[in-house]
Amino acid sequence: MDKIGFIGMGNMGSAMLKGALKIFSASDMVFYDINSEKCDEITRETHVISVGSINECVKECKYIILAIKPQAYKEATQQVKEVLTSNHVVISLAPTVSISDLTGMLDINARIVRAMPNTPALIGEGMTGLCARDNTFTEEELQTVERFFSSFGKCKFVSESVMSAVVCASGSSPAYVYMFIEALADSCVKYGMSRVDAYEFAAQAVYGSAKMVLESGEVPAALKDKVCSPGGTTIRAVEALEANGFRNAIFKATEACFDQCENK
Repeated sequence: MDKIGFIGMGNMGSAMLKGALKIFSASDMVFYDINSEKCDEITRETHVISVGSINECVKECKYIILAIKPQAYKEATQQVKEVLTSNHVVISLAPTVSISDLTGMLDINARIVRAMPNTPALIGEGMTGLCARDNTFTEEELQTVERFFSSFGKCKFVSESVMSAVVCASGSSPAYVYMFIEALADSCVKYGMSRVDAYEFAAQAVYGSAKMVLESGEVPAALKDKVCSPGGTTIRAVEALEANGFRNAIFKATEACFDQCENK
């Protein structure tokens, strides 16, 4: 199999590498990171070998994953393009870097897949949006990309025109979910529940509710209505959420996230 190379081994890079080991062997991958101590630690844990430079990583691999911060792209691509060929597949994880942007940085007609994973990849429950100009890839290459991102969660190919919306829907939104769980737990601690129990009850409720949406085939509004008995506790709580701008706050958060993506 053609090797997969990681440039960068931060939280997301290491999460993806460890997930990929479920379906790829350690010998199918290599990685590079500027932090040599981290490289040694990852190799000890995963048996995936680190290489000494970005150029070496590109030379050894067909699939090149840019698992670095967007602000590091310019410097990294200067090194990547020295050895990049038309056989390579470059996978970008930066939410604000378009395929055209990256093509310009690489200064060649590179074959690029744009990906937007999220932090639940750390526990194998990630959601990744993917986009590519299909006519530049073989079916086998696209299948390899899909297999890779499926190894630590779910993935789906979408049009690049909605990639900023993907950032809103799954890339940034885990932070809002954590805020919701924290606020719900805090409000229950107010009424005497222990903090440990409050986090467990709130988090499991979010997990189970999300699973209901994914597995029941019903839209969230219908599932919500089933919880809201006439004159009951839940409909009163829903009324309070609406009165205090819950839905509008989500719209505003998505708008701010989208604008940051588009106005980079």
